[in-house]
Amino acid sequence: MCTLIVRTGRPLTLMGVRDESADRPWEGPGEHWPEYPGVIGGRDLKGGGTWLAVNPPARRAAALLNGRGKEAEETTRISRGDLALRAAYTGETPGGDLTRYDPFHLVLAEPARIRLFSWDGERLSASDLPEGTSMIVNTGLDPESERVAAYLPRFETEPWGELIKAEPSADPAALIVRHELPDGRIFASLSVMEVTLAPDGVTYDFADLTADRDG
Repeated sequence: MCTLIVRTGRPLTLMGVRDESADRPWEGPGEHWPEYPGVIGGRDLKGGGTWLAVNPPARRAAALLNGRGKEAEETTRISRGDLALRAAYTGETPGGDLTRYDPFHLVLAEPARIRLFSWDGERLSASDLPEGTSMIVNTGLDPESERVAAYLPRFETEPWGELIKAEPSADPAALIVRHELPDGRIFASLSVMEVTLAPDGVTYDFADLTADRDG
């Protein structure tokens, strides 16, 4: 996933925009993982994990974004897709041998608290997200990001559902992206998932952005 928007309060609201190669197979939200009963998320069919996991019984969610830094050794690297699943299921911080993962940002959200964990390939940092509206991108909580500069003020004042209707663009500041890679493949925003966590329940709304587009 490339962009996560978070708004604190009641309810706590998260919206994840997943950007990926259009030919990478995936499927929409469901309880796809017997080892994580009750956890819902879209499944990446290549890595087996998810980018945004929701645990309704626990009123908890976890979102994963690729990070920047030192990549894991190819011989020992494992998919980052299990990180959001484990966090949503257990509520625990990332643990174990993190050197097996490429850099990542992991957001762990509960109604009373939302935390950001960032692994750069060498060290793990942790912080609580500030009150209000935040945007996390591949460079973390980065006010210098063109996307954050363009869209954070809009997410603070405009309906979120309208903002994701933007026309796909190759502009670095675009929220909904689509461009051709050097090898001819298409890299695009494939889906959007919005999650609300409230003391009395959890809701989620999933939009497949590929439904009316070619590849």
